[in-house]
This record gives sequence, structure tokens and C-alpha cells, in this order.
Amino acid sequence: MKPFLILIIVFVFIIGVVSCKKQSENGVPLTTVDIYIYANSPSFVNLNAVGGYVYVTGGVRGILLYRKSSTEIMAYDRNCTYQSSQPCATVSVDATRIIATDSSCCHSKFSIYDGSVTQGPAAAPLKAYQTTFDGNQLHIFN
Repeated sequence: MKPFLILIIVFVFIIGVVSCKKQSENGVPLTTVDIYIYANSPSFVNLNAVGGYVYVTGGVRGILLYRKSSTEIMAYDRNCTYQSSQPCATVSVDATRIIATDSSCCHSKFSIYDGSVTQGPAAAPLKAYQTTFDGNQLHIFN
């Protein structure tokens, strides 16, 4: 009888592990991102200078692109990480051009330099996507 009970426990454990597929990261739903843009396009002129930013379609609530240096562009999902399922949980860059704020839901603030929380109640940073940039073509992906 004991081997049968052990077998059932092992089976339940395996089913539990397999069914716990990750559905979100920092509260932000997982979604596939695989976007190519040309930074020299007139639509992305604001990315030509360090400190520039633009919004693009993609991710969960759009993607914020920020020119961190001459060789690096950061990409963050605009979905706030606090109460992320709320329809209003979207960040936008404020007048300082260095902070992204969710001004209509939770009022959290994030640095667009690295995505970190600068003011809560959010505790998790903005969801970052990977990027490669060759000086002309930007690839945003996860």
C-alpha cells in the first residue's frame, strides 16, 4: 500500500510543477515581443539623441523606448507593475523626461534609465525587454 501512496504523491507533485507555467513577470502578463525598427526613420527621430524616448506598439500596454547611451536603447513595457491588471495601469514619461509615472491608477514612478521604482506603491521595476542595436536597426525581443 505504501508504494502506491508514494506513487500518487509523486504524480500529484509532477502535475503541480508542470501546470504552474509562469503567466506573468512582476504582475505584468507574459507576451511575445519580436519587433524590429529603424532608429533613423523619421518616426523615431527622438531616439537619435541620448535621453530621447518614444512609445511603440507592442508588449502588454505598449513599449517605452529610451536612448540610454549612444550604443544602448532600453525597452520597457508601459504596464505598471502595481495592480497591473487594472485598465488604467499604464505609465507615461513625465515632464522631467527621466521618470515614467502611472498618474491615473497607483501613482507609482519609475526611472526610465533602468526601470527601477522611484516612488511606490509599486515594488517591482518596469518589465524590461531585451534589445540589440547596431546603430541603425533596433531589435526588441524577449
